[in-house]
Amino acid sequence: MTAYDVFNGDADGICALHQLRLHDPLPDAQLVTGVKRDIRLLKKIEPVKNAHITVVDISMDRNRGPLLTLLAHGNSIVYIDHHFSGDIPESKALQAHIDPTPLTCTSMIVDNLLAGAHRKWAVVGAFGDNLDETALRAARTMDLSHEETDQLRETGILLNYNGYGATVDDLFFPPDELFLHVHAFTDPLDFHASSPMLQTLRQGYRDDMNRAGKMDPVQQDDCGRIFELPNAPWARRVAGVFSNTLARQEPELAHALIIANADGSLRVSVRAPVNRRQGADKLCRRFPTGGGRAAAAGINQLPPEQKEEFISAFSRQFST
Repeated sequence: MTAYDVFNGDADGICALHQLRLHDPLPDAQLVTGVKRDIRLLKKIEPVKNAHITVVDISMDRNRGPLLTLLAHGNSIVYIDHHFSGDIPESKALQAHIDPTPLTCTSMIVDNLLAGAHRKWAVVGAFGDNLDETALRAARTMDLSHEETDQLRETGILLNYNGYGATVDDLFFPPDELFLHVHAFTDPLDFHASSPMLQTLRQGYRDDMNRAGKMDPVQQDDCGRIFELPNAPWARRVAGVFSNTLARQEPELAHALIIANADGSLRVSVRAPVNRRQGADKLCRRFPTGGGRAAAAGINQLPPEQKEEFISAFSRQFST
């Protein structure tokens, strides 16, 4: 039977699928992925029939139409995710493992399904998703030194950094190529020590974060901070990790990052306060092309005339 692996191109998606394939290799599976915001991935394989499809770390709610089509076409589907799902279709052909609670991620859901068989990769995925507390809790179940835990943290951050961009051209590596490179390593500590791709990402991350660190908020109040970055590849690449860094700097505040798209629309990243990870998804789903999870969400194409409306809604959402 033909197999497809459909996954988000960020750290969590890569690490979740990597764990699954270390446990159950499918070397001939066709990889379907993209930049982190390219989440309507099932649309790419909607005509497929009678295949086995594994879906990790993309919103079921945003892929509902193609999912229903694929189920009607005789496909068997395993769906693992931590984003808002809406109603889960009832089908014997669908195995759904969905947990949208704020302190989990898809890598941790897979870790639970596999009884911790490849937990270090789950820790990498959690660090990449800015879930440091969750990652550290899992790391404490293993005999890891502080240095090794820090290496897993850096690996997660850098894998996540590579996922952000308007198109694959913004990235250092296409996510499918990065996944295949990661998949050559059973132990993420070996990957950290010897991966040339990770070294490239490390230097790019330093350069891009240095640029972002010079930016001041365009709005700041008691509930949050909003930053705007220019329409440039470095800004699109750094959007996610910069948002996570800002959130950690001021854990009581919400954060939003706005970047202009080439078509004049605005790309928005939102982080709920680290100390109360709620509301980011509710805020973003009020706008077209918005979605995500309670702690971190975004809007792919906000019309520029709705910018002030978004800023007002941001303040209202996080003032309570």
